Amino acid sequence: MRANRRRDTAPELAVRRELFRRGHRYLVDATPAGTSRRRRADVVLRGRRVAVFVDGCFWHSCPVHLHVPKANRAWWEVKLASIRERDARTDAELLAAGWLPLRVWEHERAADAVDRIEAALAERPRWAGSRPVGTLTSASRR
Repeated sequence: MRANRRRDTAPELAVRRELFRRGHRYLVDATPAGTSRRRRADVVLRGRRVAVFVDGCFWHSCPVHLHVPKANRAWWEVKLASIRERDARTDAELLAAGWLPLRVWEHERAADAVDRIEAALAERPRWAGSRPVGTLTSASRR
């Protein structure tokens, strides 16, 4: 279990490199504003309020590659179901806070994943929310 990294996995790095190559800037392993601090997105595009998760096929039960281990099968089924439920709760919480959650599978080509992300970005207006209290603006510095 220690070998399973929380961030900077090869598929995540590939998606981030492709996003950066196409001119997008983002936060890495960050909590989207207005959501639970326990829920961290792999890539956060703040301007359009999009949270991208690069999900592993095993842990997040990819419909193409799901393989439940034979040893202790009942336990694994419960464990993987709980992860799917947590992902659904996270998506609902993000939607309620005005964010768009996007899920990318680790087996997807990075270019295809970024194409989907860019299509979603094109449909979302740039967020024009108010600044947090205490933030300096150019007018308040005078």
